[in-house]
Amino acid sequence: MKILVGSYSAKLDASGRIKIPEKFREVIEETYGKDVVVTSLANEAVQVYPFPVWERMTGADPEMTLSLQPRLRKFMAQVNYKGNHQQLDSKGRILINQALRDKAQLPGEVEVVGMTHHLEIWNKQNLERMLEDKPLTDEDFETIARLLAPRGKPE
Repeated sequence: MKILVGSYSAKLDASGRIKIPEKFREVIEETYGKDVVVTSLANEAVQVYPFPVWERMTGADPEMTLSLQPRLRKFMAQVNYKGNHQQLDSKGRILINQALRDKAQLPGEVEVVGMTHHLEIWNKQNLERMLEDKPLTDEDFETIARLLAPRGKPE
């Protein structure tokens, strides 16, 4: 399976559209299709989820029983308030609505970062500041190793 890895600079046009970098677009279209969800989880960046990834992540269930969970309802309200379902157009573009651009402080120049199964679109200065102000620690690496360890195998 191909994954989304690396980062590329990109520009938002005057209407808020961004052309997904070609390497990312190829992986998304070949692996998942053209449908994506554009949202923000914490207002610091805009996330672009291929629709099948979004369905798995949110526990989309025909029974809809998960929607009764208070934390999941709060999460869904957060991501759906300004988020939306789109399709990559013929040029590989998506629209980032004004509310999302404002929350993530997205100027014309942005950084598109591959996050394995989705993309994050950042204000480049905010991304660099966050990485400098909150560098990974040994404790972080230990936690990451535990999270990435295969289930059922000893650490």
